[in-house]
Amino acid sequence: MDVKIYQVDAFTSKPFHGNPAAVCIMEEPRDETWMQDIAREMNLSETAFLHKEEDSYRLRWFTPETEVALCGHATLASAHVLWETDLLGPQEQARFTTLSGLLKAKQKGEEIELDFPATIAEPEDDVKGLREGLGVTPLYIGKTNFFYLVEVGSEMEVRDLKPDFNKLKSLPASAIIVTSVAETEGYDFVSRCFAPNVGIDEDPVTGSAHCCLGPFWSERFGKDELVAYQASERGGTLRTRVESDRVFIGGRAVTILRGVLVSS
Repeated sequence: MDVKIYQVDAFTSKPFHGNPAAVCIMEEPRDETWMQDIAREMNLSETAFLHKEEDSYRLRWFTPETEVALCGHATLASAHVLWETDLLGPQEQARFTTLSGLLKAKQKGEEIELDFPATIAEPEDDVKGLREGLGVTPLYIGKTNFFYLVEVGSEMEVRDLKPDFNKLKSLPASAIIVTSVAETEGYDFVSRCFAPNVGIDEDPVTGSAHCCLGPFWSERFGKDELVAYQASERGGTLRTRVESDRVFIGGRAVTILRGVLVSS
């Protein structure tokens, strides 16, 4: 049976910017080996696999090397494909059953808004290998189940980072987020995200990182709604809105490829 596959650039309105994700729409569940093989073949930071399951879609995410428990940009890409292909009506909510629980998305003007769990970074003492791996002096280090969160003193420090990925691989975290107050007009904060432990040296735009960044900067700025820029080479814009234990992450997406897996 043919499996439809799409490539979507997430958190951008411009092709070849933002974070690319592949989205596979399946008629039924497939085994993990098959999904991992497809993700390796696509060779993107994330490939999403989804199939209808009662009143939601079962959604799983794979890097070229492993399955992950949460991915923002591939969730946004999946919701975008469901609306673009009329599998969901424009006013319908997208509901995803995932390893991180029930995730939701809705269309909000030209953007898609994701409803994700908030993640609070707990302060961490100086972490062996972190300064050396990043080549910066942190103002703050925090830790969640997935990430180290590192605040530095300026946007330029974030943009100029040249990490030693071999040293970062020694750290007990899926990824390292580096962030600062934005100096570019129109943004509140900037960040970059490095994940060599899951096969992604630098993730272009990381929705799941903003589950942590949203609450962190919301408390610092004293306001719930913020505009963020992830300053990778491709770059991407996100909006965050914090409500209690949820973070709403907004962004746009554009499809750049539609196809069929012929060896499925």
